[in-house]
Amino acid sequence: MKNRLFKILFPVTIIGLVACNDLHRSPVIDGTYTVVPTIDTSGTTIETRILPPEGYKRNQLDSTGFGFYLRNLPLKKHGSPVHLYDGSLKGNQHAHVAVVDLSVGKRDLQQCADAVMRLRAEYLFHQERYSDIHFRFVSGFDCAYSKWREGSRVLIRGNSISWQKTAAPDKSYASFLKYMETVFNYASTLSLDKELRSVELKDVEIGDVLIRGGAPGHAVIVVDLVENAQGEKRVLLAQSYMPAQEIQVLLNPMNPKESPWYDLEERMKIYTPEWTFEAFQLKRF
Repeated sequence: MKNRLFKILFPVTIIGLVACNDLHRSPVIDGTYTVVPTIDTSGTTIETRILPPEGYKRNQLDSTGFGFYLRNLPLKKHGSPVHLYDGSLKGNQHAHVAVVDLSVGKRDLQQCADAVMRLRAEYLFHQERYSDIHFRFVSGFDCAYSKWREGSRVLIRGNSISWQKTAAPDKSYASFLKYMETVFNYASTLSLDKELRSVELKDVEIGDVLIRGGAPGHAVIVVDLVENAQGEKRVLLAQSYMPAQEIQVLLNPMNPKESPWYDLEERMKIYTPEWTFEAFQLKRF
């Protein structure tokens, strides 16, 4: 069973929470009206549900890229609550603006870093880039999906970890999910943090990860990005948390005017509803 030490998370104080409403206009002092970034309740994906702030737009993406995959993640019906792995409701239902329609499993495994790895692996699996799916355990062992597909399974004896051929080759999606459960058991924010490379906030892209490896640790992933004519960027962040729960798109507690969009540039700290990140903690696969 996974050492849960690497999974412990502590919530931070929420400075302010906002809820997104349907599309509306708000008056300003000079008598004109400006579009407030809001939710299109009929939208079924991140791209079609969450509207850009005024003056910003989504750039076209390569349909085979990770960014395109994340931007088009399917969402549950607007207003859906976040459920835990056991079907119960998450205690804090005031941190999210949308829930990603992706299974969380039946065990307390798919938490913060696990959700990031799950999204990356799902993308690679559906692109049939099977040899690119591999994650390191906290021990440093490289768990390659290509070995799993061939029928090898992880054998752990004390401090020794190795592959052993114990199953028939299996290319099914169900087997892929079993592989991911193995990764969730033995990888964490600590190991994922070491796998990723650092990037500056000004260079943020969809698919980048804000991560603090360790105990406690946490990770959120950039699932969409918009840009204005001056090159200024705004991003959407998504997370799982502890206990294991559905992936959720976060609101922005620090900027009700632009929530759920985040401005990461020139920030010393990035405050999310349940964690605070440092500027140097942005990383990339």
